[in-house]
Amino acid sequence: MSSVSTQYEQTGRTRQKARTRDALVAAARELVTRGGSPPTVEDAAAAARISRTTAYRYFPNQKALLVAAHPETETKSLLPPDAGDDPEDRILSAVKAFIQLVLETEQQQRTMLRLSLEPDAAARELPLRRGRAIAWFEDALEPLRQQLTDAGVHRLAVAIRSAVGIESLVWLTDVAGLARDEAAELMQSSALALLRHSRP
Repeated sequence: MSSVSTQYEQTGRTRQKARTRDALVAAARELVTRGGSPPTVEDAAAAARISRTTAYRYFPNQKALLVAAHPETETKSLLPPDAGDDPEDRILSAVKAFIQLVLETEQQQRTMLRLSLEPDAAARELPLRRGRAIAWFEDALEPLRQQLTDAGVHRLAVAIRSAVGIESLVWLTDVAGLARDEAAELMQSSALALLRHSRP
């Protein structure tokens, strides 16, 4: 969120402003889910029945809006509370949860993928460029940290991330022609293969 929009939202009638922001984000998510071109701030404002001037006070541009509308932004871990210490169980749980999230929010993920491929500086601030999934996989691989070292765990998490996610789903379904359940199964198998290959 930009500093200007943050300052605006934190001054006066903050509850009402929070509701307005939530309405714009919800409208953007709904528009993305329908497919087509990524919604603009004006599109979200119209869908939420909020004036364009007001909408721009919260989101100065399209990218700021789409980042806010992207799923998983608050997720800290993909592991269940009873994850245990077995690295294979942990990474499989994290990968399954990640793939399920991607499948449930596929249109949003595809939109963010398209925007993240743009060469401008703003694209570097998009969720797909922040490596959050790598951190989730490092969390799952924590029991291997002593064996693999910090660098080894990070490298393995990067390798697993390269084998799963929206990029892999797009290739497996759009190019290779797999059904989504087949693609999910193959991504899980790839993640486990990478883990087993890396273990001492």
